[in-house]
Amino acid sequence: MDRMLENIREVLHIIRQYRSRTAMTLFGLVWGTMTVILLLAFGVGVQRAMSRNMHGLGEGIAICWPGRTSIPFEGYGRDRWIRLKAEDMVLLKQEIWQINACSPEYSRWNTPVRVKDKINSPNITGIVPEYGPMRHVWPQPGGRFINEKDLAMKRRVVFLGNDLKDFLFGKDDPAVGRYVFIGETPFLVIGVLIPKTQNSSYNQRDKDRAFIPATTFTSLFGDQPVSNFVYQISDPRIGKQVQTRVYSVLARKYRFDPDDRETLHVWDTTEMDRFIFYFSLGMNIFLGIIGCITLVVGGIGLANIMYVGVQERTREIGIKRSIGAKRRHILGQFILEAFFIIGMGAVIGFALALVIIRLLSLLPIEDTVGHPVLNLPVALITVAILSLIGFLAGFFPARKASRLEVVECLRY
Repeated sequence: MDRMLENIREVLHIIRQYRSRTAMTLFGLVWGTMTVILLLAFGVGVQRAMSRNMHGLGEGIAICWPGRTSIPFEGYGRDRWIRLKAEDMVLLKQEIWQINACSPEYSRWNTPVRVKDKINSPNITGIVPEYGPMRHVWPQPGGRFINEKDLAMKRRVVFLGNDLKDFLFGKDDPAVGRYVFIGETPFLVIGVLIPKTQNSSYNQRDKDRAFIPATTFTSLFGDQPVSNFVYQISDPRIGKQVQTRVYSVLARKYRFDPDDRETLHVWDTTEMDRFIFYFSLGMNIFLGIIGCITLVVGGIGLANIMYVGVQERTREIGIKRSIGAKRRHILGQFILEAFFIIGMGAVIGFALALVIIRLLSLLPIEDTVGHPVLNLPVALITVAILSLIGFLAGFFPARKASRLEVVECLRY
């Protein structure tokens, strides 16, 4: 412990003795540290912004629309329409274990929704309760989404998109607990959508839609085929396999060729998940390499300073060796000095990066490129890079110092 304290005091003495040289070395290390952190943090921010914008539609979901056959199969001709039923969604969950949730979706246009003199004709959507979590359709405080009792009892309840609610009731007036007319039928408003970013959609943006229980939909508008269905998987890497199984299961029931891709039109949003994953990985690797190069330049400067220090302190090294200092002591002292300098640069670089990240978070760039995020992986990667560069920058000059001959040092 006493030896460590003595080494630290000696390192501080050397730093004070060579202030200008240390300051120039620190500048390179501070700049490199700040660059690595900011570039990686921007990479994380861009990834999250892309993911958030895309997941306004839902996470890990695929939307399937029934079509018609294009290939004759087992005596059936082509151009035969496939008409799905709500029970088919139960079948898919039973047959394909990778599907976490599956909801039919009924859709109807040109039915007026009105409150007093305010009239709109949004997409009326009939769904089941698990549709909400799949599609990120979350209620504002004080409301709720459609539940199993609504479905079982065919309740006349409606969940409104936030823009549709603002049009019908006004921005400042509450809607939950009040009634709207869908056609000529009164419906109780049970919830309003939390505003969300949704850069892609089908039928209509969720903020403009009206959601009612699927059983109520068929009771009100008559029993009819499912307009489309939505299913969710947990791992985007198995999207293609699950899609193939969906074709296989429904082909067995409706007697069509499972290779006939015209029978179902599938929008697999997990393909975008895969794109975002690999795009972000490539971008982060590229940004990380640029930041590392900047930090390596600072490390080279530190190594040069250490080599100069070894040359200037050759006689001092000889004196220490002559009075009993071992090679490992000389080696440890120079490595400690290198880590001390790079540690100072890392702390200052981290502090400046945090300040810049904080300032950038105040800018309105969240929906475009996202805000830079200093998360645990970014911090750990930066620390690992700094530690490696600090060790390499200090080890080779320290090894040279420890291998100097005592007699040659004293003659220097």
